Amino acid sequence: MGIEEIGEQIKQRRDILHIQQKDLAELSGVSLRTIIQIESGLANPSINTLQKLAQVVGMQIQLVIKNK
Repeated sequence: MGIEEIGEQIKQRRDILHIQQKDLAELSGVSLRTIIQIESGLANPSINTLQKLAQVVGMQIQLVIKNK
């Protein structure tokens, strides 16, 4: 999953829960600017940042390593 897809997933989940970006920022401790950039596919968030957002919106981060 690419950066754009991650941002879109967070945005979709936030919309389902009727949470505004500013509320997600408050609840997660992630700046509003960062959330806007992530949802727009313009940021490359750290795992820590993604974990904070995922926890608020009820998502789970999963790392999958594929052999080529």
